[in-house]
Amino acid sequence: QVQLLESGGGLVQAGGSLRLSCAVESGRTFPMPLGWLRQAPGQDHEVVAAISVTGSYTYYSDSAKTRFTISRDNAKNTVYLQMNNLKPEDTAIYYCAARRGPLPPPPPRPSDFNSWGQGTQVTVSS
Repeated sequence: QVQLLESGGGLVQAGGSLRLSCAVESGRTFPMPLGWLRQAPGQDHEVVAAISVTGSYTYYSDSAKTRFTISRDNAKNTVYLQMNNLKPEDTAIYYCAARRGPLPPPPPRPSDFNSWGQGTQVTVSS
């Protein structure tokens, strides 16, 4: 069973930065493709970024390109999301998620991820 625990969320002013971390416990199945998803109030879940097992392939949504960076440290069983130049529309609950098997052709969908963390709130004030 895969367990994911996010941290690093909080309140930040527009233009600021946050770094989210996610510790992954999955026993022998690690490393796995991982992703960061978010859900803004009143909206569906969205895949913000995803990363392959080795980190050689990454995906970003249009809203995340040029501002967010996903990375992973397999030795620490951890995935990160560095978010820069945050905007009020980035306000959401951010989830770390894992997928059994390779990432699908882009764009990945929330349903492509099998295990999710509990989420961490990110609030960007204007």
